[in-house]
Amino acid sequence: MVAKKKQNAFYAQSGGVTAVINASACGVIETARQHKSKIGKIYAGRNGIIGALTEDLIDTSKESKKDIAALKYTPSGAFGSCRYKLKSLDENRAEYERLIEVFKAHDIGYFFYNGGGDSMDTAHKISQLSETMGYPITCVGIPKTVDNDLPITDNCPGFGSVAKYVAVSIREAGFDVASMAKTSTKVFVMEVMGRHAGWIAAAGGLASEKEGDAPHIILFPEIAFNKEKFLKKVDRCVKKHGYCAIVVSEGARYKDGTFLADAGSVDAFGHKQLGGVAPVVAQMVKAELGYKYHWAVADYLQRAARHIASETDVEQAYAMGKAAVELAISGQNAVMPTIVRKPTKTYAWTIGQANLADVANVEKMMPRNFISKDGLHITDVCREYLLPLIKGESYPPYKNGLPQYVTLKNEAVKKKLKQKFEI
Repeated sequence: MVAKKKQNAFYAQSGGVTAVINASACGVIETARQHKSKIGKIYAGRNGIIGALTEDLIDTSKESKKDIAALKYTPSGAFGSCRYKLKSLDENRAEYERLIEVFKAHDIGYFFYNGGGDSMDTAHKISQLSETMGYPITCVGIPKTVDNDLPITDNCPGFGSVAKYVAVSIREAGFDVASMAKTSTKVFVMEVMGRHAGWIAAAGGLASEKEGDAPHIILFPEIAFNKEKFLKKVDRCVKKHGYCAIVVSEGARYKDGTFLADAGSVDAFGHKQLGGVAPVVAQMVKAELGYKYHWAVADYLQRAARHIASETDVEQAYAMGKAAVELAISGQNAVMPTIVRKPTKTYAWTIGQANLADVANVEKMMPRNFISKDGLHITDVCREYLLPLIKGESYPPYKNGLPQYVTLKNEAVKKKLKQKFEI
């Protein structure tokens, strides 16, 4: 293999951000800085891939060692993310050619894309097109998604911290509702993310360690919603325990595939825009059973909660960023580092790798044996899988009672191309 000349690297964050995506960014930048003989400057895309298309690059060399290290404790996307799905090569080759043009202008030979399935597809296509255009780029994906739905990797950075937040939140809310149920609210509904896969909803089940603990019911996208069955379970639960706590995935749907909360529109990726399933379920309970209810939507709070992040999640997110750089400089291309769970009694993991072609646009759903027979809770097998992912605390530094997060300077790189690109 011919040694690759020293070139610059480009890193971008994509899709919904997480409590630990910046830990991956930290892993990329710190590791790349340690390999100055092979990697020049590390640029970041302002607002993800849009930054590359518009030649809006950020020079991370302007950031101090201390501030880059602080990314490990800072939630959201430090460089800005985006929901922008590149079309297929046949539909819009110009977008991909523009990316290559920008990379070539700035001597970028490494592309690290931190995101989910759509992002892995983009990185794979760029690796292919760059070869045909005579400017080969080493493309490595970095797994990230709170939905935990990427294939091959045991779990996805970002998920463990959301899982911890959801389990803690439904446990605390359960205590609250139980204390007031005699004369007030008897049904509490908590909505969590998860369009097609119920991993986040399943995490709520960890809070239920013995009979009667919240949550009493979990609604998964993988299990068709049966209104009659659901209402009977709610009624039995209230009569037995005095209240009923429910975790529902935003993607809960009927047998015909219709979402309970279909808002009738689509998002930037062409996905159905969901309009809030918690009030739909709560109103259903009120109309049919007459119980007083409260509902809550975890929404951005669940994925931004760095103050309660899982230590396992933080470590794995950093490790994926570090591994991505190491794979790239070793000559690997069109791959993604993965988390491999070791078959040991005590939880342990190592780093593997997968081809981007095998990851792109593939969703990993909840296995049926992770869901209880009645379809309304998790099994012990699921609990064994989930528990290690939420373990450990990794608190950010605090001052005056508040977590201290970093805001980078994000200084722009001087543009070299005359032609602008409209998106």
